[in-house]
Amino acid sequence: MGRRAAFHTLGCKVNAYETEAMEELLQTAGYDIVPFTEQADVYVVNTCSVTNMAERKSRQMLHRAKKLNPEAVVVATGCYVQVSEEEARADAAVDLVLGNNQKRQIVTALDAYFEGRTFDDVLADVEKEQYEELEVSTVLEHTRAFVKVQDGCNQFCSYCIIPYARGRVRSRRMENVIAEIKRLAEAGIQEVVLTGIHLSSYGREIDGESHLIELIEAIHPIDGISRIRLGSLEPRIITEEFVGRLKKLHKVCPHFHLSLQSGCEETLKRMNRHYTPEEYYEKCKLLRAAFKNPAITTDVIVGFPGETDEEFDKTRQFLEKVHFYEMHIFRYSRRKGTRADKMENQIPEEIKAQRSGILSSLESQMTKEFRTKWTGACVKVLLEERQEINGVSYMVGHTPEYIKCAVETDAPDNTIIDAIIEGELTADVMKARQG
Repeated sequence: MGRRAAFHTLGCKVNAYETEAMEELLQTAGYDIVPFTEQADVYVVNTCSVTNMAERKSRQMLHRAKKLNPEAVVVATGCYVQVSEEEARADAAVDLVLGNNQKRQIVTALDAYFEGRTFDDVLADVEKEQYEELEVSTVLEHTRAFVKVQDGCNQFCSYCIIPYARGRVRSRRMENVIAEIKRLAEAGIQEVVLTGIHLSSYGREIDGESHLIELIEAIHPIDGISRIRLGSLEPRIITEEFVGRLKKLHKVCPHFHLSLQSGCEETLKRMNRHYTPEEYYEKCKLLRAAFKNPAITTDVIVGFPGETDEEFDKTRQFLEKVHFYEMHIFRYSRRKGTRADKMENQIPEEIKAQRSGILSSLESQMTKEFRTKWTGACVKVLLEERQEINGVSYMVGHTPEYIKCAVETDAPDNTIIDAIIEGELTADVMKARQG
């Protein structure tokens, strides 16, 4: 019987992708992958460092792993390790440390540990490292797969630690991305989601220009892939040329997540975001001119240092003006090592909570309005799983705009069907009939 390994992932989709890749590496080496709650010989915690809270949760999971089996090897990897190496090494719950560019070495590191040999676990310098080739060939979902194509960030937003945890922009070779997606298509995956730490910077280290559109165009002809969905985009990548080329690719889902953070120009300047609200709005207009009722989603931070009531109200009004499909609303969380942590006029938590509540209500209203616009429309739904809702059996899936639909049908999962949206079934699911 092989050794048993369990994984726990904190943080972003990139971390989740890298966890899947590490699981495959250990499976190939003969390990049995078990749930994190079970007894294992190895526990791998892929940590996050985006906020102080994320770091605290990372430490908690490392300690939980050691309690589950004090004799197990606990591996700490990810962003918390990268930015707080000394703290991670001093933690009695941690047996092995792997930096963000050492995840591919997990089998070698564990072999050395079990054989009593010394593993050279000096953390790789993410400032100098090349892109680390990790890949997945199988995924838990039958229909959709995330594919990491890029790592690192050069933006240095004043609230963000990620450039220090992930290093500068590094891009995956296009031929390797294509090869992985072809393997996923052969395994039956119909939808791929391109993801990265700063996806818009794909290929920028080559000549200072983004080459994301060229990558999308190269993926588009792959047989078996029906949908290409994009991860979070920087607003500045949305140009007439980019949108014009994107419009010609029918597999691209009209679902665009444009990072905003604030609708107030003064706040954006303190955040070191390199656009104004009006420039952002023009990007949304370009997308809406090119695509029929596209889904535009975003991130918003409330309670950033110095955010006055007037600045918050500017943000609220701007969000109403853009009229997003969905918004991810975050209360600003101080992060040691960032410029924002040292800024004056930190906002009390009760004010952050109040502002978050106002925007959450606005988000619910805008989401409902967006979905309602699709009532009566004929859409294509990629069926994902069977669910029972209000005592009725439905196949549930998503439209290209990522509207969740429930359809009474005998069609199997991983099938794309035509359906007509009839109206709201639950707060987050629309009812549709096959037609």
